[in-house]
Amino acid sequence: MRPPTASRPSTARLGRGWYLAAVLSAVLAVGMCLLGWRQADQADRINADPVKVQGTVTQLAAGTGTYSSVNYPAQGRTLTATDLWLPEESRVGDRICLEYAGDDPGAVRACGKRYPQPAGVGLARVSVPVALLLLAFSCYRIWLHRRGAGGARRSRPRTTVAFASESFGAGMPAISHGKRSRRRRKSGRRALR
Repeated sequence: MRPPTASRPSTARLGRGWYLAAVLSAVLAVGMCLLGWRQADQADRINADPVKVQGTVTQLAAGTGTYSSVNYPAQGRTLTATDLWLPEESRVGDRICLEYAGDDPGAVRACGKRYPQPAGVGLARVSVPVALLLLAFSCYRIWLHRRGAGGARRSRPRTTVAFASESFGAGMPAISHGKRSRRRRKSGRRALR
């Protein structure tokens, strides 16, 4: 009786792990789709009405969590764009050609580039198919787990009956330590009297 009860929590944890993997992969796929869609939308708006300006590099990317930033004039204001494509030899204070959308000065990219942040589009192109594959595999594993759990539920009573019949057949005492059988004998004797 112990092996089935010991394996139940581990299979339950395994099932929950696949549910978590499915949810995370779905969130990743949706998030990367939104990132790619935003980049493509900004690129289309810039293409519709491009305005070229000269921006000034104010910060360079240095490791993780630090992005490059460029200040540029747009509609009488000075705006800042972060994480744009910059030439490798760029330094703080260098001038760089930028183009922004006439109706949305926040949509800006380096001149000659298709997307504002090419790295974001490349990341979306790679990560969305991987996330969808992981989601499909997780759903398949969940289906197998549920199917196996249903089969285990159906076979559990049969296993219990098999164990009970083996224990009684081997001459082992009953679970109630013989109290039940004595009562039956007494009631049987009373009935005979």
